[in-house]
Amino acid sequence: MMTTINEITCNEKPQWCVGCGDFSVLMGIKTAIAELGIAPHETVLVSGIGCCSKSPHYVNTYGFEALHGRSLPVASAIKLANHKLNVIAISGDGDGYGIGVQHFIHIGRRNFDLTYIVCDNQLYGLTTGQASPTTIKGTKSKSTPHGVIETQFNPIASAIVNGATYVARAYAGDLKHMTEIIKGAITHRGFALVDVFQPCVTFNKLNTYQWFQERVYKLQDAGHNTGDKMAALARAWEETNSEYKKVPIGVFYKENRPTYEDELPQLKEKPLVWHDISNVDISKAYAEFE
Repeated sequence: MMTTINEITCNEKPQWCVGCGDFSVLMGIKTAIAELGIAPHETVLVSGIGCCSKSPHYVNTYGFEALHGRSLPVASAIKLANHKLNVIAISGDGDGYGIGVQHFIHIGRRNFDLTYIVCDNQLYGLTTGQASPTTIKGTKSKSTPHGVIETQFNPIASAIVNGATYVARAYAGDLKHMTEIIKGAITHRGFALVDVFQPCVTFNKLNTYQWFQERVYKLQDAGHNTGDKMAALARAWEETNSEYKKVPIGVFYKENRPTYEDELPQLKEKPLVWHDISNVDISKAYAEFE
């Protein structure tokens, strides 16, 4: 079945700043779905709170805008209810690596078969530029006028260590490459993280498009082995160790492992939503609340 970008494009216009990397991420998601031929009704886009979290409003698929930092538990619940669906969760770095980081860690080790895209602009964009978990140490912001004193969170290393089975990073300034990364994440069976360097043109004056253009390089061009976990971890720390003189993008790590859904006998026959519950007696459950 063929799917076109027009089929999954809504009339609602994105309300982002001109030049925001979220436009590119949104196009990458839509292009990936279209090129993979996934029908709109077979996809659910789940978000938390933040600039990029408005994305479900702009894609003609099923969508759910959850609470701040809670896109992953909602996405995992949807996947358990109907594991035949293509479930994509999307968050910002503050949403996903700040308040939502506990879900990020545990969803990874459980290996739910879903895609997690994080628009990493290295600050809180929706609340006008405060430091986030991925803000580079020393950066001055509204919340850190004398510079960030904390070591920044490393999502790639964390995902690898905590059991994610597809760990990748893309750059919003390279739409073609990012689309291929997202397609790989969607088709992968297991928990797939795609951390996207997404410049915030309004509030982040350090990590600009020019800053990334001078530093990013593709892992596949460097001959990286995606099956080598220790090599992947070394690449994950490379940007910090090089003081951000070079920043790798691409697939860091990939492995095949049974998914959370594979381990559940209730899902062996068919999705939960396809089961007939018309003969289930819930009177005892009701009685407990009388």
